[in-house]
Amino acid sequence: MARVCDLTGKRTRVGNNVSHANNKTKRKFYPNLQKKRFYIPEEDAWVTLKVATSTIRTINKNGIMSVLKKAKEQGFIVY
Repeated sequence: MARVCDLTGKRTRVGNNVSHANNKTKRKFYPNLQKKRFYIPEEDAWVTLKVATSTIRTINKNGIMSVLKKAKEQGFIVY
């Protein structure tokens, strides 16, 4: 399963481990993804999404419908 946020599209980034001697080796930075159920009152349904914790904070602040609307405009969800 891909490590991608369903609503924002956050995905794995690539960078370097840097030692004290300034040696660089490749590494990955993974988004903090969690499976979470959200209730959508307009549709009277529960939806399970794999979202980043930063996205959960955004949903708590702005509401699930506004975040879903924005994700649809940006093309991350199609329904």
